[in-house]
Amino acid sequence: MSAAAKYTLGRIGLFVVVLAALWFVEMSLFLRLLLALLFSAALSFFLLRGWRDEMAEEMAGAAERRRSEKERLRSALAGDDEPGAGGGAADGRAGDDAAGKSGSGDGTADRG
Repeated sequence: MSAAAKYTLGRIGLFVVVLAALWFVEMSLFLRLLLALLFSAALSFFLLRGWRDEMAEEMAGAAERRRSEKERLRSALAGDDEPGAGGGAADGRAGDDAAGKSGSGDGTADRG
């Protein structure tokens, strides 16, 4: 099971447990739901810290994989043999900026 699914199910479980504890307290349903949401959020901050950290690491790893894959694709499109050769990401952005601007090419069209 992924860390995000585990953490989400933990949050929902805490909400249900707190709501069940508040069910017998005499108050309106809206207030009961609101209090259950607030209390379960506060409890999850302490009780689900490990799962939250695990989910954050999983998300950071996925972001790093996407970033490296994007760099690899940019260098392949630019014709570089190696992903890091020639600063592929910076060259791609500079080319996009220069191609998207009209003018003399010396940057005077950007001023204004």
